[in-house]
Amino acid sequence: MKKVAFYTLGCKVNQYETEAVSEIFERAGYETVDFEEKADVYVINTCTVTNLSDRKSRQTIRKARKNNKDAIIVVMGCYAQTAPEEVGSIEGVNLVIGTKDRNKIIEYIKQIEDGNRSLNVVGNIMSVREFEELDVDLYKGRTRAYLKIQEGCSQFCTYCIIPYARGPIRSKQPEQVLKEVGKLAEKGFKEIVLTGIHLASYGRDIKNTSLLDIVERIHDIEGIERIRLGSIEPTTVTPEFVEAAAALRKLCPHYHISLQSGCDATLKRMNRKYTAEEYRRAVYMLRESITDVAITTDVMVGFPGETEEEFEETFRFLTDISLAQMHIFRFSPRKGTPAATYENQVDAAVKEERSNRLIELNKKNMLRFRRGFEGRVMPVLFEQEVKGKDGYMEGHTANYIKVICKGEDNLKGEIVNVRLDRASVDYMEGTIV
Repeated sequence: MKKVAFYTLGCKVNQYETEAVSEIFERAGYETVDFEEKADVYVINTCTVTNLSDRKSRQTIRKARKNNKDAIIVVMGCYAQTAPEEVGSIEGVNLVIGTKDRNKIIEYIKQIEDGNRSLNVVGNIMSVREFEELDVDLYKGRTRAYLKIQEGCSQFCTYCIIPYARGPIRSKQPEQVLKEVGKLAEKGFKEIVLTGIHLASYGRDIKNTSLLDIVERIHDIEGIERIRLGSIEPTTVTPEFVEAAAALRKLCPHYHISLQSGCDATLKRMNRKYTAEEYRRAVYMLRESITDVAITTDVMVGFPGETEEEFEETFRFLTDISLAQMHIFRFSPRKGTPAATYENQVDAAVKEERSNRLIELNKKNMLRFRRGFEGRVMPVLFEQEVKGKDGYMEGHTANYIKVICKGEDNLKGEIVNVRLDRASVDYMEGTIV
């Protein structure tokens, strides 16, 4: 039996797509093995959000070649889509496939086996209008199921290469979404995580549907106990949205709302479509209407032209609204984006200092948020054993607090009431009740 190995960089969408492609290989008779093992085919699903992502992708490609010099090496994903010639020139790469036509991957592999040792099938993603169906049936070893329902982005933030990597917005047809969720419910999954490149755009290319509409329809499917949203925009959080969300018992009180900056001048240069005050209103609306809500975000430091005063404005804003968790990124210029050519690029040392300050603020905010739940009993979906801590299991509450406690492996995939005893920055310790 031929063997295939996978390596995924980047976001939850990439993870979903890798899982879907792995099933295509398995249906073709391949055995999936660990990436460290010798395989006949290595598939690297790349990310290109930052320069570091590109570098990690190249390192992983070289590692695959070392594992087996005779293997077929396939590179797909965002880096492959935006720089196909660069990727194709890396020694050992046999197939460059980008972010579409992944369902033809076995056909391409056979062409390579038949003597065409180098194949670049990356096409113009900007002309694609149909959502590529890549269903996942098996979800090996998972306790929550990620479901990609949206593709592409039309926001064109000045720092972001993703619209060029993923193309225009496309939505999975509602009937297909419901069909796939139904299958997942039958397999015993209790939590569905809806993902997309720009999830808030779901339904804009389909008549009579929206993100909220599809959530409401999933809500009616028996067996599904939690629906979690991927990243949404502050402009999504309207009074109507909050009222509807508050009424949906299964919708997790956890909203990842991208911010990037708390300074209006910086937001304008980024071509973000909201102000800091509009973001603040979205946060307060959710907190007023949804019990125990957790709001998480992304913040970028060192965007071109970000002065010390602008950064301090962001710092004060984030201190004031005190979110449950922040992911801090340093600006990385991406070739082909407007921001890469902007004047007043920020020095790397300044970016590091600003990043470190926000990381420390994030630790304080996370600890403050979690301490607010000490002594509470909350349902936890157990996901896996804790590495290096025998006899302990870990999982998450509906509002995405990581919890560890003593428990057996048979708890995996189950939702169990846990008393949350002690908070730390990384997790809360609890006791099953």
